[in-house]
Amino acid sequence: MTLTKPKKIENKIAAKETLLTPRFYTTDFEEISKLDISKNQQEIEAIVEEFRIDYNRDHFIRDKEFSKTWDSFDEKTRNIFIEFLERSCTAEFSGFLLYKEISRNLKNLNPLLAEGFSFMARDEARHAGFLNKAMSDFNISLDLGFLTKTRKYTFFSPKFIFYSTYLSEKIGYWRYITIYRHLEKNPSYRVYPLFRFFESWCQDENRHGDFFAALLKSQEHLLNTNEARLWCRFFLLSVFATMYLNDLQRKDFYASIGLNAKEFDQYVIRKTNQSAKTLFPIVLDVDHPEFFLLLDKCSTINQKLSEIDKEEYSTIAKSIFKVPYYGKLIFTLIKLYLLKPIETNYIWAM
Repeated sequence: MTLTKPKKIENKIAAKETLLTPRFYTTDFEEISKLDISKNQQEIEAIVEEFRIDYNRDHFIRDKEFSKTWDSFDEKTRNIFIEFLERSCTAEFSGFLLYKEISRNLKNLNPLLAEGFSFMARDEARHAGFLNKAMSDFNISLDLGFLTKTRKYTFFSPKFIFYSTYLSEKIGYWRYITIYRHLEKNPSYRVYPLFRFFESWCQDENRHGDFFAALLKSQEHLLNTNEARLWCRFFLLSVFATMYLNDLQRKDFYASIGLNAKEFDQYVIRKTNQSAKTLFPIVLDVDHPEFFLLLDKCSTINQKLSEIDKEEYSTIAKSIFKVPYYGKLIFTLIKLYLLKPIETNYIWAM
């Protein structure tokens, strides 16, 4: 590889939204501000203190390896790397905006939570900025300002934010650390320097997950009730299925770094499910003989939906053709949800 010549950076607008693209969220800030966290305040304070230390303050600094040119990538490899960076940057930036807004709205009403969310926003901003800078190595930059103004925001109630973000952060940890360990053992596949940063990076994800776990513990009704059991089960399936369908669509990216997308996802799902056992009263039986078979069926249906999108049909025609596949997808997901879960016997009590 040779040193990079001055290059023109193309400003890119994010890809259009689909059911599986990273979304931007908003929530009921007043409800969060009124949370009584006294039942687990000590643990929350300890995690916020870890945030203050800021272990990764000097971690996200590009070194001379980034100064090389990546023009040697063929067009296909270049495109799959750009898509990976774009999706990752959008997801991190989405987290930054949500955490920043929660912190801003809680500042005078719940200072401890406001501080915690502020530190997480700091981390997510670093991640997003680092990823966007990586895109510039491929002569592309994501227009985050435009994204802020134009992206649709989905409202989630606070409890849904807590469940889903806890799982998203924990699954992010397992994804990053698994890729890092694989490339540590197989350095010939570490074709881009970004992956060297994943070991410390994933610790940010892990601490964020711990913060949400501590927050959930402060609200016993979000863990100890029958309703909570249903929601825990729902969000586990939602997060697992979203990752599985996304990654199997992008198996070429994982192949480029020496990973089998299906095997990678199954490992990450098992490890995240195992992590959830330390918090949730119920987890999914991911070793049930039908679990991954049904997820594979969902993936096949999702592929059919993607193929319809690529056809030169009108928008109305595409919507009509998709209806039976959406029906099959929903039915298969319901079958997954109804598989007998595993009781963890976890009951949080102070």
